[in-house]
Amino acid sequence: MSISATTEPAVKSSESRAGKYLTFRLGREEFGIRVMQVREIMGLLEITPVPHTPEHVKGVINLRGKVIPVVCLRSKFSLSPAEYTARTSIIVVQVDGGKMLAGVIVDAVSEVLNVAAADIEDAPDFGSGAETSYLLGMAKIKDSIKILLDIDQVVMASELAALQTSAA
Repeated sequence: MSISATTEPAVKSSESRAGKYLTFRLGREEFGIRVMQVREIMGLLEITPVPHTPEHVKGVINLRGKVIPVVCLRSKFSLSPAEYTARTSIIVVQVDGGKMLAGVIVDAVSEVLNVAAADIEDAPDFGSGAETSYLLGMAKIKDSIKILLDIDQVVMASELAALQTSAA
């Protein structure tokens, strides 16, 4: 009886993470974010830098009259910088329960995948110094692993709200 009681929350957690994910590349790694949080995908636009912002915040863009902050995921995840290419994209996402839009720069958008609960595992324990609150889990798709992101945790709406207000 105690075994099912301890495994039940994990099953519910996997069930809640199942669904459609937009996958994209950063270097050789594949990541996924919930399709329900994706507003649109676009090529690179001119980004207006905003002084005194963290290095991963590249600035703001004007999206049909609305100023939105743009975050470089390579920089946010401490990956080495790479040249922008024709495949480099900005994914506009809804964060903070849909109250705010933000753009994230990725190397290339891949595809939309339907990820079943059985294909999702919890993120491994990387030790006490590793921050993993932004990880929803690891999706095992064919012979590869897709890192599923909680985009709200990655983008941190609280740190971007002040930027959006100051740039408007």
